[in-house]
Amino acid sequence: MGHLKMQMPAGFNGIEDQSEQCGAGYPNKTTIACMINAEIGSVLAVMRRNVRWGVHYMSDDDQSEHFLVQSLKTLRRQIFSWQKQWHSINPALYLQPFLDVIQSDETGAPITGVALSSVYKILTLDVIDQNTVNVVDTMDLVVDAVTSCRFEVTDPGSEEVVLMKILQVLLACVKSKASVILSNQHICTIVNTCFRIVHQAGTKGELLQRIARYTMHELVRCIFSHLQEIDTAESLSINGTTTPEQETCELNNEHVSESRQFENGSLTSEYDETVMAENTATASSDKESDLQELQLMTEPYGIPCMVEIFHFLCSLLNVVEHMGMNPRSNTLTFDEDVPLFALTLINSAIELGGPSFRHHPRLLSLIQDEVFHILMQFGLSMSPLVLSLQQEVLMEALVDLCRQKTFMLEMFINFDCDITCSNVFEDIANLLSKSAFPVNNPLSSMHILALDGLIAVMQGMADRIGNGFVSSEHSPVNFEEKYFKRRLMIGADHFNRDAKKGLEFLQGTHLLPDKLDPQSVACFLRFTAGLDKNVIGDFLGNHDEFCVQVLPEFARTFDFQDLTLDTALRIFLETFRLPGESQKIHRCLKLSRRDIMNNQHNVQVKKKMTEAVFIRNNRLINGGKDLPREFLSEIYHSICKNEIRTTPESGFGSPGLSPSRWISLIHKSKTTAPYIVSDSQAYLDYDMFVILSGPTIAAVSVVFDNAENEEVYQTCMDGFLAIAKISAYYHLENVLDDLIV
Repeated sequence: MGHLKMQMPAGFNGIEDQSEQCGAGYPNKTTIACMINAEIGSVLAVMRRNVRWGVHYMSDDDQSEHFLVQSLKTLRRQIFSWQKQWHSINPALYLQPFLDVIQSDETGAPITGVALSSVYKILTLDVIDQNTVNVVDTMDLVVDAVTSCRFEVTDPGSEEVVLMKILQVLLACVKSKASVILSNQHICTIVNTCFRIVHQAGTKGELLQRIARYTMHELVRCIFSHLQEIDTAESLSINGTTTPEQETCELNNEHVSESRQFENGSLTSEYDETVMAENTATASSDKESDLQELQLMTEPYGIPCMVEIFHFLCSLLNVVEHMGMNPRSNTLTFDEDVPLFALTLINSAIELGGPSFRHHPRLLSLIQDEVFHILMQFGLSMSPLVLSLQQEVLMEALVDLCRQKTFMLEMFINFDCDITCSNVFEDIANLLSKSAFPVNNPLSSMHILALDGLIAVMQGMADRIGNGFVSSEHSPVNFEEKYFKRRLMIGADHFNRDAKKGLEFLQGTHLLPDKLDPQSVACFLRFTAGLDKNVIGDFLGNHDEFCVQVLPEFARTFDFQDLTLDTALRIFLETFRLPGESQKIHRCLKLSRRDIMNNQHNVQVKKKMTEAVFIRNNRLINGGKDLPREFLSEIYHSICKNEIRTTPESGFGSPGLSPSRWISLIHKSKTTAPYIVSDSQAYLDYDMFVILSGPTIAAVSVVFDNAENEEVYQTCMDGFLAIAKISAYYHLENVLDDLIV
């Protein structure tokens, strides 16, 4: 069949020719103009239906028309007359009239919503990219207009529509081709605005709640997927300019105030300052450093904004500490839903950033110092909801680790074989065994899950037997140290019951010298895991001459270099409990006792110590001279913010991971021995099996007796066979006998 071919008049350029003029990868010029013209018509149509705007719109006198209407009509007359290629046209020319509508507080929600939709459609046309004329200023105009959107609220439904469209436009900005030119400040402002909508959505419809959270999730994914593209040199050039604590921008503070909620449809608030404006007021008085910070925030987005956002998400995990709860709010929902949402975002950031985190120390330190800390606090939570949500999930995670062939082996090597650490392998084995027992309850998924963990460890040992036995000569672990630790644990148990008899036992087993010396005893008290901190405190505060000599030796086991006084004191006090007698406290602390007297957190003390009184109480303690006032002021505010505890915490999260305990762990991690990675050889399987076999046989037997389906029976049989194989290999007839019985 033939095709009709039209003869085009001379000088007439067809659509195909215009497409070529627009440049490769850009939509047709006329098509774009028509689409923008349609959007102008949409906004004017909504204005026409509005009583107030209809008067302006229908006026015959252009001078009496509102400038918003005038600018839209002017744009309509101009767009078809532009002769340049589309990417050579300043986008601000065709976006500004819509942005003016968005920022105007004279427009109602329906008009603002249509203007936002128009901006969204223009952004998704892909006519604006990093090569477009004036693209930097244009994207700045868009972000500023949308994040400071103002409109008149007429009804809740229309308000929610506008908020959804704000989220839509901001996400389009981050996903657009021009997103690479967005600055660190832009990204922080976008995330800040979206979170504020997430917060407000809690009092509105479910659809807005879901869309707000989805948008926040997509923003985090888009931003942190960019991490792998960032050159490591960028990180090296800016690392060290600030610490994560100094980078706590408006993101970190804005969620603490109800004023963030949008009143009269306004997204602006008293907190709408730039990120660095707040930082420079508090973080540093060094003008050069401040200028450098400001410069970083205006550069194309990268590590600085990612640090800001990640730090903000970490602060949400601990949000209850930072905000006064609204009496009308659902405390349970807010306290636990916000941190869980933040965890989801952090998880996405880590997944998208992947191995690239290790190239950026500031981001890595946030994971190590903040995320780990708060996750461990969650694990110790006494909240019924958190516990009910966590218990099975945590057990699944633990069993997943047990299924990794070398995980439990590495736990045994690095912890159970280290005299300064707890027996992590043994604790996990006991936990799994206990969790597998259906005491006075029918067999549940939790019981089966715990049994799977035990059997997975056994099967890992059975598999290593097939690799051939390796003599202990090639082991990465000093076996003498392991056996030494066993004797030391027995000695620690004796010491906890009676300090004097405990030391005598340690002398009898040659773990301490026949003639006790203060240094040996100090090392025993400082580095032995499992000692009762109350007993240590009583010993150090004792008036006995030998105990008095041990105290300074004990203090010398600490390295307080580069630590503030209150941090050093926290670490010191984490290793023992201060005795109750004032004389013993005096001996243990001496000069440091004045810090303890700052009872800002004691509910029984009605009149709290002021900064002036604190400074006055610490006069003449620096060799008869005063310490600098700024130094004492810093200590005072640190203690006010974070209590120095001299007794174990009780109640929520007990036995919790106190701030002092965490500081001590971080300090210890900097001097710890390198982590030993297993080579999957059976160096220590005999010792591990001796610990694990009893609890495992008991757990498998009980589950086997209570099983009701074939799959559970098969799991138990697999466990029996693995235990039998290992027992036979190591000639452990007694274990085989127990198994047969």
